[in-house]
Amino acid sequence: SYCRRRPVIIQTLRQTNSPRPSFLLHLSSISLIMSAPRKPSLIESISMGGASCVFAVNFTHPIELVKTRMQVSGAGLGHVVGTTFRGEGMAAFWKGIVWAWGREASYASIKLGGYAPVRDAIGAGHKDSPFYLKFAAGALTGGVGSCVGNPFDVLKTMSQANKGEAVGLGQLVGNMYKDQGMAGFYRGLSANVMRACVLNATKMGCYDISKGYVTDATGWTRKDPRTVFLSATLAGFFMTCTVSPFDRIRTALMNQPTDKKIYSGFLDCARKTVAEGGVASLWRGVVPIWARVAPTSTIQ
Repeated sequence: SYCRRRPVIIQTLRQTNSPRPSFLLHLSSISLIMSAPRKPSLIESISMGGASCVFAVNFTHPIELVKTRMQVSGAGLGHVVGTTFRGEGMAAFWKGIVWAWGREASYASIKLGGYAPVRDAIGAGHKDSPFYLKFAAGALTGGVGSCVGNPFDVLKTMSQANKGEAVGLGQLVGNMYKDQGMAGFYRGLSANVMRACVLNATKMGCYDISKGYVTDATGWTRKDPRTVFLSATLAGFFMTCTVSPFDRIRTALMNQPTDKKIYSGFLDCARKTVAEGGVASLWRGVVPIWARVAPTSTIQ
């Protein structure tokens, strides 16, 4: 009842020049405390980030599949989309979605949910904070998340690249463990960590800065969906330019057959990739990588 009548009570006191009773001062303080927003803890932030990522990947997974197949086959965007649809049907664009859920719940939850708490902890929470601090926060959370989510990344990549009949979850895991043991689930880890550090550092750092420019230029709030979409598009361009070579090499390392090792490591894979397709082949799949960034950030 007080909350509903508080403005009237205060106005009456002002008009009569009466001192505010102590109980009103006390209730006013409580109201201010209750209305103040509370920042989520690290665990809460990671949990909410993971939930949003798992939800968003259902919409963006087809773009990721097209990107992976472009990198593996060397074919163009239209050819990959057309052959996938004609040969395997619409459902094929969601191949590996189960592993994508696992990846988002592990890697992406730490990358996205952990960024803000880590950024604030190192003093980079203000929009005018130095870029290198935002870059460091993004690299740290991205690197840790990639170590946790690497097994899901390997299985997702193999499922997406498979153009034949879908391999069951148990069979895929069993074949990998039988042929390569636990180490098989962590192949491509070095490339994945480097990719994650570069991706998250560039994306989150540029994203924060882009938000500042967008809000200043348009007057939109930082949480306005239009601000999010435009900022993600701008940041995504720079992220795509820097991360594409690492993403290309990671895909090649992870998509090796379970019973055969084609590359000895990151440098060997990079050398063979360039020798086979030239330096430009490191940026194969750049269009779907960029196309995936803005909708993913907006939905999350």
